[in-house]
Amino acid sequence: MDAVDLTGKLGAVLGTAFGKPVGVEGLARLPGGASRETWSFSVRDADGTATKLVLRRDPPGAPISGLRLEAALVRAAAHAEVPVPRVVLAGDEGAGLDSTFMIMEFVEGETIARRILRDDRFAEVRPLLAAQCGRALAAIHRIPAAEIPGLAGGDPLEQLRGLLDHLGQPHPAFELGLRWLAQSRPARSAETVVHGDFRNGNLIVGPDGIRAVLDWELAHRGDPLEDLGWLCVKSWRFGSLLPVGGFGTVEQLVAAYEDAGGDAVDAGALHWWQVLGTLRWGVICIVQALTHTTGVVRSVELAAIGRRVCEVEWDLLEVMS
Repeated sequence: MDAVDLTGKLGAVLGTAFGKPVGVEGLARLPGGASRETWSFSVRDADGTATKLVLRRDPPGAPISGLRLEAALVRAAAHAEVPVPRVVLAGDEGAGLDSTFMIMEFVEGETIARRILRDDRFAEVRPLLAAQCGRALAAIHRIPAAEIPGLAGGDPLEQLRGLLDHLGQPHPAFELGLRWLAQSRPARSAETVVHGDFRNGNLIVGPDGIRAVLDWELAHRGDPLEDLGWLCVKSWRFGSLLPVGGFGTVEQLVAAYEDAGGDAVDAGALHWWQVLGTLRWGVICIVQALTHTTGVVRSVELAAIGRRVCEVEWDLLEVMS
């Protein structure tokens, strides 16, 4: 579907939802997002008032990935005082846009991690971001899982082992990682809602700091330390030496997390989850490449992600040493 067709269908879907005619203007595809499309646009009602919104949708023909569940998560997160965009509308492929979708308010700010880490306009707020992440994660882990029926759970280590076996590719470094993780596993924390992809690149940041947490598609029930460990994975530092998202220290993250009501963080357990997160990203890189090479979704971005597998293997060996 091209932008012209999508503009017309968006106008019809939103007009029905709002109960009045609206005009859709300035529809533009946003960069980033290897697995989903993201579009920005404005709606203008009869009195001339314009509101800027964002559409996220699965590519037509792609496997259904649960955007309606994601919308429920974002609404629950707002109630828990997590900074998130307001959900305007969500629906499936039968609602008029040919695929599952979610429409949210537009939040002004930057999502490109390298700009957040390097641009002068973020120089003053960068030292504050690790603590802001800690507070946001504490709020996420307060979301009542019972409010999100259908939220998946399970053992992430066993899931990774099963997925790697299914892929059938030889990756000795990842096999070594699985063995290391099995032999050194810490006691499990009480299960909470886990964002699943909380990192630099999935945050909208302004000169005042974090304005919104994005991309809830990997959320599930699990150990809250999974989110903290994932944020510390080397790939999300984008060349910076600072271990938390490239902008802060583990001490800043943990202190703010605990002060905001998160459970006490054991350093050894956090390191274990950082190792698991590194291995997980390596397996995801394989899956993203196969999504392209098997023709499910043809994408240069997915193919490029697949080329990073060897880089992640090195990162895994380093973090285990």
